[in-house]
Amino acid sequence: MSDHMLVDRYGDFWLTDAIRPGQALTVTPIQGYRIETYRDAKAKFEVPVLAASISRARLFEVFLDLLDPLGDVVDVVLETSHDAKGHKHQDLFREAMDLPVIKSNCCDYEDLLTHDGCTGIAIMSTEGPMEVQFDEHKLLVVYATNLKPFEQVMKEHGIRRNDKMKLITEAEHLHSTDPSHRESFEQFCYRLGVGKSFERVGSGDW
Repeated sequence: MSDHMLVDRYGDFWLTDAIRPGQALTVTPIQGYRIETYRDAKAKFEVPVLAASISRARLFEVFLDLLDPLGDVVDVVLETSHDAKGHKHQDLFREAMDLPVIKSNCCDYEDLLTHDGCTGIAIMSTEGPMEVQFDEHKLLVVYATNLKPFEQVMKEHGIRRNDKMKLITEAEHLHSTDPSHRESFEQFCYRLGVGKSFERVGSGDW
């Protein structure tokens, strides 16, 4: 297991420190994105969704570019499973941040967002039903009625669509964290001024 955890490259795909596939390698990480429909039967709600697996070298850059279609002012949710039991995580909410401000703060905490398997962030538009997630598995997930602007970002970065691809979350996988990330998460919360817990559509794991 210790040798397996040290493996961070599968072909051209470079994993962050946050996540590893299970030893059986039922799903081998590859780069690409797929599009499908998210359905919430209870809420009688459905929305197109783009899910992307991006190699470490360009992951954070793609995340930042995906935020541009959301508009000038956004709501922010910080996701944490640092103190959680099982597969659940807590969502902490902050309303109405200027997009350049949240981008700057994310850049300051790039290491936390990229390499902590217990931290994720979601940025939501205040102009319409659009949301970009950079989740604990270091997948990029977009919910929007119109995905074309987000697909354009993928094309600009040379990320190809592959609707048959499997995501690392669809098989056994392992999260990794470090005590230093817990401290950084608390600092990030303070910086953003996040507060109350918040539940939203599309907040489940892939």
